[in-house]
Amino acid sequence: MGKKYSVPSSLTIMKAFEYAGYTLLRGCGCRAGFCGACSTVYRLGGNHELKVGLACQTKVEDDMYLTQIPFYPYHKVQYDIEKLQSDGDQVVEIFPEITKCLGCNSCSNVCPQDLKVMKYISHAIRGEISKAADESFDCLMCGLCTSKCPANIVHYKVGLLCRRLHGKYIAPKAKHVEERINEIGNGEFEKELDELMNASKEELADRYNNREIEK
Repeated sequence: MGKKYSVPSSLTIMKAFEYAGYTLLRGCGCRAGFCGACSTVYRLGGNHELKVGLACQTKVEDDMYLTQIPFYPYHKVQYDIEKLQSDGDQVVEIFPEITKCLGCNSCSNVCPQDLKVMKYISHAIRGEISKAADESFDCLMCGLCTSKCPANIVHYKVGLLCRRLHGKYIAPKAKHVEERINEIGNGEFEKELDELMNASKEELADRYNNREIEK
């Protein structure tokens, strides 16, 4: 923010912001490395190299210059999932840049979830939709992989498309989910839904905190 602060070396970037007196209203999310909202660009004094990380995970360092960005811009691609098929050629058609992968593995090295990003891109190139969906399942869409890619591949969007194709056309349908959708469509839960819609914040908080949790 153009200002210098002294903070304990044990703090993460996010906690250092708050230690310095800032109130974080945006870009803080889960604070545990699962939402990908706190992507941060930084460099260290005397070193021109730009580094990236999640502010909730990355520890502060001496002479750290940093800034947070609201999102990673990318070339927006639109597609109609209803008009697609579980065909790997369609993934390449929608995201042709994946064929330019240099195999540098920078995307995997920067991933805060330790995903094998380059591996699922390779699966996508070969048309192995289910394998790409499985490898990218824990992606939190932070965009750090894209920030390091010399081929400008939007890895997290490729993974998302593969997961959508897998769920829509390949994965077996869950019978209990279809039954529940039909029950909702038939109005069997209208009373309960009305109660929730008209409940106070206190009532909702109580129901949430005392809900039955499956083990």
